[in-house]
Amino acid sequence: MDDTEALEKHFGHSTFRDGQKEVIDSILADRSALAIFPTGGGKSLCYQLPALLLNGLTLVVSPLIALMKDQVDSLVAKGIAAARLDSTLTADEAIALYTRLENGKLKLLYVAPERLANEKFRTRLAKVKLSLLAIDEAHCISEWGHNFRPDYLKLTRFAKELKIPRVLCLTATATPKVASDICRYFKIKKKDHHQLTFYRPNLNLVVTPITGHERQQHLLNRLQATAVEPTIIYTTLQHGAESLASFLKRHDLPARPYHAGLRPEARSEIQDAFMSGEVPIICATIAFGMGIDKSNIRSIYHYNLPKSLENYTQEIGRAGRDGEKAHCELLACSDDLRTLANFTYGDTPQPDALRAILRILLDQPGEFDISTYELSRSHDIRPLVINTLLTYLELEGFLKATSPFYSTYKVAFARNLDHLLNGFDSRRQTFLRKLFESAKPGYKWLEINPEASAAAIGEPKEKIIKAIGHLEDLGDVAVKPAGVRQGYRLLKKPDDFNALTQRMIDLFQRREESDLQRLQEVVDRALSPTCLYQSLLSHFGEKMAACGHCSRCLGVHPPTELPTSPGPEISQDDLTLIRQLIDQKHSGLRTPRQLARFLCGMTSPATTYTWYLPEGARRKQRLTSHDAYSLLEHHDFQEVLDHCESMVIH
Repeated sequence: MDDTEALEKHFGHSTFRDGQKEVIDSILADRSALAIFPTGGGKSLCYQLPALLLNGLTLVVSPLIALMKDQVDSLVAKGIAAARLDSTLTADEAIALYTRLENGKLKLLYVAPERLANEKFRTRLAKVKLSLLAIDEAHCISEWGHNFRPDYLKLTRFAKELKIPRVLCLTATATPKVASDICRYFKIKKKDHHQLTFYRPNLNLVVTPITGHERQQHLLNRLQATAVEPTIIYTTLQHGAESLASFLKRHDLPARPYHAGLRPEARSEIQDAFMSGEVPIICATIAFGMGIDKSNIRSIYHYNLPKSLENYTQEIGRAGRDGEKAHCELLACSDDLRTLANFTYGDTPQPDALRAILRILLDQPGEFDISTYELSRSHDIRPLVINTLLTYLELEGFLKATSPFYSTYKVAFARNLDHLLNGFDSRRQTFLRKLFESAKPGYKWLEINPEASAAAIGEPKEKIIKAIGHLEDLGDVAVKPAGVRQGYRLLKKPDDFNALTQRMIDLFQRREESDLQRLQEVVDRALSPTCLYQSLLSHFGEKMAACGHCSRCLGVHPPTELPTSPGPEISQDDLTLIRQLIDQKHSGLRTPRQLARFLCGMTSPATTYTWYLPEGARRKQRLTSHDAYSLLEHHDFQEVLDHCESMVIH
């Protein structure tokens, strides 16, 4: 069966969309490839169809569980043997999946990039014939990509270890520099770099320079001037989505907010209502949109500046997928730069904290394990930053990840204990009885702490964890793990610890500078006097003539700078409240930078909770409920930091 016949048989299409045939030909010719297609361009078919024609398993790396679920459900409905392995699966579902995997009953398996860091999972994969590795959101591989994820960096090494013969990288947003990185990592030849234009003639791009206090009314006027149609309005902050949706509802427009702070069931209900047309207007943070395949979205508004041109391109790409005209308007106000820059500053770790974590990691003896959550809390560094640090230590050969495990396991027997033990020899029966006797009893579940049980029964912790996993694989017990810890092996120590530390500090500083530069690129394009499409596409290495239908081409000229509101003064009352906060000596606010981040409204691991002593009772409280939290969110971070340095020092 050739690819055209397979397209008709499995997917019901008689012809390929632009670019698909060329990518598939590269893969079927046993060559790795890169596909840079705009949002909605049909990237997934480029690996789904070859997966059916190649002999073996196609492993798909995707960063979002929701996307994996949607694609797997769609493939299974077509009769294609596809599955996903993620944290939402029950123990029984995972066992059934592994059985299908080992028996060669799967054609496509979807996993998150972090899954490949699991040595046990890679051992399973090594026994399977792998024909293709498909990497979705491949721009995450490049540290210069707009959404860098450290686990993506290790995919090149895993592909070599697993001897996967061909790799397909897919993304909707890659600058020439990022595309060059991807091709270099996977040895993709120039002829196998396939890129479609980002130009969408049915999308009318508009940039409206506007002050912060004018935005709500401007948006309301726009929405009231047309019939109510499917619309997404993007905001930076969660409370911005909430307040904007409330404002529109007060003016009889059917709007709902959507952001990561809502409960999962609420997000699902709102998304379903939007997809069905019940709720046509969504006010959302960037948490909304990935995997949304609604063809008739007529308007995309950026109420706040996007944090990068890549984000902007992805988000407007959700409009007009039916080919009909759609309106994409950016309300450009420089006030947003403060908030977006503050997010970037919040991700940059303090040098002393970075040095302390490096010391902990590199002073370990041989095999060890860590909790990213615990390191994050104790050193006030975001988990993503710690994961990035660990990845670089792996890539430089200092550490090697083994397998994650859990600090506690709740175990319930699927059958009578005596019957369960009858399946083992006397030596293993004795071991298992001792293990279960060392557990903490509960109403339905036994709670096993491998560390405590190892000390109690004189057996290695690794043997206990392996035994629990073996019993689960046999279906003899149900297991609920908790408290994930990642295992590592120390391979070598640095010759010059200080030089390594400085290299890591410089790395995160470069990331900060790069993210700030992305913000400036958004402003530069908003102020560009040339065609908006021409200016935008040049960012992705593409040249085109003026589009003729964007606001620039229609004669709307930009100002020399974006409107801005005068920054508020830091009042004496503000300073008094800050001084009171400093005097309370919260452990998560010890340094000027920690204090500045808190005052600018940036959460951090150390300020999520704090201990305090009301009337002698030790209690735990969310520090972000303090009156001073986000007190100065409308001020420039550097200005706030300068104040904090003078107040903490003096």
